[in-house]
Amino acid sequence: MSRPTSPHAPAAQADLFAPSDTAPDAASPEARERQRLEALRAALHHHAWRYYVLDDPEIPDAEYDRMFAELQAIEARHPEWVTPDSPTQRVGGRVLDGFVPVRHAVPMLSIRTETDTEPAAALAFDARMRRELGLGPDDPPIDYVAEPKFDGLAIGLLYEHGVLVRAATRGDGETGEDVTQNIRTIGQIPLRLQGDGSRIPRLEVRGEVYMRRDDFEALNARQRERGEKTFVNPRNAAAGAVRQLDPAVAASRPLSFFAYGLGEVTPPEAGGPNFDTHWQVLQALRAWGFPVSDLARRCAGGEALAAYHRAIGAQRDRLPFDIDGVVYKVDRLDWQRRLGFVTREPRWAIAHKYPAQEQLTRVLAIDVQVGRTGKLTPVAKLEPVFVGGVTVTNATLHNADEVRRKDVRVGDTVIVRRAGDVIPEVVAVAPPLPEPRGEPFEMPATCPACGSAVVREEGEVDHRCTGGLYCPAQRKQAILHFAQRRAMDIEGLGEKLVDQLVDTGLVRTVADLYRLGLTALVGLERMAEKSAANVLAAIERSKSTTLARFLFALGIRHVGESTARDLARHFGRLDAIMDASVEALQAVPDVGPVVARSVRTFFEQPHNREVVEQLRACGVHWPEHDGATDDAAALPLAGKTFVLTGTLPTLSREEAKARIEAAGGKVSGSVSRKTDWVVAGDAPGSKLDKARELGVAVIDEAGLLALLAGDPAPSPVSL
Repeated sequence: MSRPTSPHAPAAQADLFAPSDTAPDAASPEARERQRLEALRAALHHHAWRYYVLDDPEIPDAEYDRMFAELQAIEARHPEWVTPDSPTQRVGGRVLDGFVPVRHAVPMLSIRTETDTEPAAALAFDARMRRELGLGPDDPPIDYVAEPKFDGLAIGLLYEHGVLVRAATRGDGETGEDVTQNIRTIGQIPLRLQGDGSRIPRLEVRGEVYMRRDDFEALNARQRERGEKTFVNPRNAAAGAVRQLDPAVAASRPLSFFAYGLGEVTPPEAGGPNFDTHWQVLQALRAWGFPVSDLARRCAGGEALAAYHRAIGAQRDRLPFDIDGVVYKVDRLDWQRRLGFVTREPRWAIAHKYPAQEQLTRVLAIDVQVGRTGKLTPVAKLEPVFVGGVTVTNATLHNADEVRRKDVRVGDTVIVRRAGDVIPEVVAVAPPLPEPRGEPFEMPATCPACGSAVVREEGEVDHRCTGGLYCPAQRKQAILHFAQRRAMDIEGLGEKLVDQLVDTGLVRTVADLYRLGLTALVGLERMAEKSAANVLAAIERSKSTTLARFLFALGIRHVGESTARDLARHFGRLDAIMDASVEALQAVPDVGPVVARSVRTFFEQPHNREVVEQLRACGVHWPEHDGATDDAAALPLAGKTFVLTGTLPTLSREEAKARIEAAGGKVSGSVSRKTDWVVAGDAPGSKLDKARELGVAVIDEAGLLALLAGDPAPSPVSL
């Protein structure tokens, strides 16, 4: 079902997808090509608006790309037809030597800021407006428009007869800089206006260029990966992108735009628009193809403004972009003209702030925290500072490379940022630098939590603790991984129970699980005797496992289920794996140098080997063989292919698969003529029918166990 066509869509819609040779007949081939060019431009403008402004595309990206390439080809054949509003002119252009000054016909004045972050400031503004307009207590409330105060870069966009001809920064309010080439790269800014906007001789639209939080985080992540400077906050990143001398660099930065007002406009008597209220201006901006914030509201009186301030403040942390306040504007334009200006600020508007999200403070120390997965993170201990609505004493420094790049040292004054629920971070050192400065930060060689070796793998930015089975910081994560269904499969050992076991000191390593008793478990919160008995039974069942499952359960970095099976099949015995060199480990199929070093490092840690020995002493066991160095055909199921279907009486699907693979067999997901055995349980599916059709032998769980025990010919079953 096709989406409804927008009422503001370009007029040329009938021939959007027709190939160029189906264009209507014209006087000449050149005229037909010119007609096709105009149709493509109209279609591409329309679809860019649907994609960037409405976030509701009508066609696949591939179709847009096809039309764009066709337009490029036409313009390449006829460069004299290229116009500034062509979709092909969004990205590119020569590198600038500098920015040309632009004098604003209507000054881009700043709005007075109310730093009192309490909602009562809205009541004070309303009282002042009523007083200056001469309104009495019996007069109706003043209508306002309330909007978010975006934390970005103010831009003025000049259109002539609907075509973007210039974009300029605010500058000092009187004179800005021409940044047209960079602004063209922002998909939300129309190169040609829709609707009646295309008929206005001269129109300046004002708004804010900003960067969404998710785009900002992705940009900084890319910068870190490249070893390049990260940006302090989304506003600085947006401003830096707009002021790039190379438009290609600007185009690589993810920028967005909101329109919120008008500057220079042709008067109504000369063909310009005629508005009575600011609210009408916002609706017109939408109709012309601009994104306008859905958070804008009409508010009657000061109490409504105060309520708006509270409501937006409550949403602030969840918004996809940064705001540092809200803006109130008297809605009636004749009242705006009557109120006028004071110095360089309008009397009829005010910016009502929220608590700052960036502050200055001093670094008291740099500690290292160990995460649940063993990742080491340097953390700055700070002089307490109120930022983003809370008192902050700790801020992340991400990793050792970031600390060195920012050159953060103890004693430095730094900029701390907290936006919403994001963990506070040190974004930069603030001058002046102290003399003398502290020593440069170095990541410790051993884990501060357990003393195990710290490693940094080639090509990675993070340092990690290698004491996975022993490290207190990784304890809960290690136990949950060990107990999961595809590892030791200890049913009932979930996150809440693990939290209690660790927090009460009952379990320090995974080996302690096998020393638990009924009395200890029943003493835990919300743990009845029956539930405790079930958990203990599951722990007892897990003692009988396979070498592959056990290896996976240890949580060795880079060793997943498949790698664990390969290691188990190749070496056959755990001791052989624990003592294997990096070179010997790389002899295993699909085990490269990174995995081999990870396995070698894990078993080099005395703490990890000690926990493994404790697990063995507690009765955890598995079948072993002499490995790939012996005749692989000696394994009971070597070279045999199995398919599992239905529910087996005692073995789960994963257990059956693991045991088959440990015995040298292969488990397939579908039945074919190459299948040796189909293992069927209760309620088998279509695989059983396929086995009968192809004449593949069918056995039950008893037959599988017989095969595993060495019986070469178990009795087939009839189901």
